[in-house]
Amino acid sequence: MTLFNKYNKEFLKKKLQEESFNRITLSFYRYVRIDDPSTMRDTLYKAFDQLKVLGRIYIANEGINAQVTLPEKNKNAFQTLLNTFDEFKNMRLNTAVEFDNHSFIKLIVRTKKMIVADYLPEGTYDVSDVGQHLNAEEFNAAMESNSAIVIDMRNHYESEIGHFTKALKPDADTFRDAIMMATEMVQDKKDSKILLYCTGGIRCEKASAYFKHKGFSDVNQLHGGIITYAREIKEKNITSKFIGKNFVFDERMAEKITDDIISHCHQCDQPCDRHVNCANDDCHLLFIQCDECREKMNGCCTPECKDIAALPHEEQRKLRKGKVKKDAHAVYNSRIRPKLKGVRSS
Repeated sequence: MTLFNKYNKEFLKKKLQEESFNRITLSFYRYVRIDDPSTMRDTLYKAFDQLKVLGRIYIANEGINAQVTLPEKNKNAFQTLLNTFDEFKNMRLNTAVEFDNHSFIKLIVRTKKMIVADYLPEGTYDVSDVGQHLNAEEFNAAMESNSAIVIDMRNHYESEIGHFTKALKPDADTFRDAIMMATEMVQDKKDSKILLYCTGGIRCEKASAYFKHKGFSDVNQLHGGIITYAREIKEKNITSKFIGKNFVFDERMAEKITDDIISHCHQCDQPCDRHVNCANDDCHLLFIQCDECREKMNGCCTPECKDIAALPHEEQRKLRKGKVKKDAHAVYNSRIRPKLKGVRSS
């Protein structure tokens, strides 16, 4: 059996469209010791493939991190499968707020050095010494405390389209940047109630341990992240203190939590909360673009990219040949970020 995908995107999309069943989108993680990530990777790939699982799964010595879709009818079998591994027994599965059958088009299982990269030397801090887990109701109540400081542990492009009210939002490109910036922002408030949140909880799990390592005494995290929060407030009819959309790392790009549009098109500054990738494959910059600018710019971020994307594919390949691909972070910092300072500080 081939333990990797061997089909092109067009074939995979066609195959998805021909499916006669509904899929659900799940995310899950666990910090747990995995002695042989490579063997675990191959074992999981074969088992997941049998259950028609698609998505992105990372395995490391420190644990597992996954976002997947699978046939709804296979959910119980999937949970049973995970429970056959001591490392993954009774692991929490977060169900997406919004999902369609095309969140992912292929199965990717990879080994990594870390499931959440902080790039700190192993042993710098105890990742198992985490903060207090709070559900949606408890998190809302904690936000009312005068000493509470709410901190978004995601990247800047995620918090731009949705965040908790009054949250501190580090201007970060990576998780390492986020934890360094966040602890620096509140370094003189180590006795305050710290409330951390992220998409599904995995980054906060590690961030809360880092905050405790740095001497913060009252560290808390939103259990299951924004994904679980959105489901709980809906089920319990609780007022949402999160406004806008939750950015997700699949074909959907985002899940709507409230109807608020708090971000703006990066080209015309009109209210907009839809991320796209530049249509120039040599750029592929992630940015926010409204329908009008999308039509005007043919889905591109600059006139230069628009001209390149309009060329025949063979000509585009010639232009790319021998060139170093653009650093997306550098392009974003120089071209897009200056427009966002007022938006993200709101």
